[in-house]
Amino acid sequence: MKNFKNLTLLLALALGMVVVSCSKDTAVVDEEQQDTAIGISQDVLEKARSLHFNTFDMQETSFETPNGKIQEGFMMEGDIFMTRDQLMGMELGGDITTKQYRTNNLVSPGVITIIGYTGNNSSGLTSAMQTGLRWAVDNYNALNLTISFQLTFGTNYQNKDMVVYQVAGGAGGSAGFPSAGNPNKFVRINSGLAGYSNNVHEHVIGHEIGHSIGFRHSDYFSRQSCGQNSNEGSAGVGAIHIPGTPTGWDPTSLMNACFSSNEDGEFNSNDITALNYLY
Repeated sequence: MKNFKNLTLLLALALGMVVVSCSKDTAVVDEEQQDTAIGISQDVLEKARSLHFNTFDMQETSFETPNGKIQEGFMMEGDIFMTRDQLMGMELGGDITTKQYRTNNLVSPGVITIIGYTGNNSSGLTSAMQTGLRWAVDNYNALNLTISFQLTFGTNYQNKDMVVYQVAGGAGGSAGFPSAGNPNKFVRINSGLAGYSNNVHEHVIGHEIGHSIGFRHSDYFSRQSCGQNSNEGSAGVGAIHIPGTPTGWDPTSLMNACFSSNEDGEFNSNDITALNYLY
């Protein structure tokens, strides 16, 4: 498999548009927030920092899966959720010897079974979420990558590689990273997306799928999509660049930390270059 370097995916950010974090309904971070998390054990903080996550807003949290089980873990960088075992077992890997993106969190080539959960409860996807999921999956499959998605809808998700379901929260979503060659299983789409277009649903779901197959935020070094100037990793962290894609700020990246209310949900040429390089 090709080495994981950097992803630049679609996000339109224009002056005067509403800007939304991928997991929050506010994009403004108080500059007076302290730069370390409160109540997180030192070993967990040190592990997260060693992987070049920003821990300033790291928090211990939990989510309910569609069958009612509670999944406990840590939320980082707005929409990255990892259990303690996932975080502590994660390594930089590959040929990384300096502060760069990870290379080992990839998905093995093949078909990924993905289900949109439609249970008659608060976890069931809305009609717009189902449409957004279809469109997002179509976008990935249209690229003829070494991975593809086989999409179904229903409630029997236990044997699926990935399940997309609804949770309470502001506009956005959250997901984790792959492990052992498998994609992150649980993709949570927040109920706060209800007032947004199908295209925005497509964008947010495509973004969270991107995390689930191994991508960090493409503007992790600046969070410019949120109108900020902060590094999600420690100061000076760089990213291994994918040839043919921009080396700096790409305002049309799907994997940027924040999104606008006018997204069209489609890949741009840089997105396609990056995905084909990786998969």
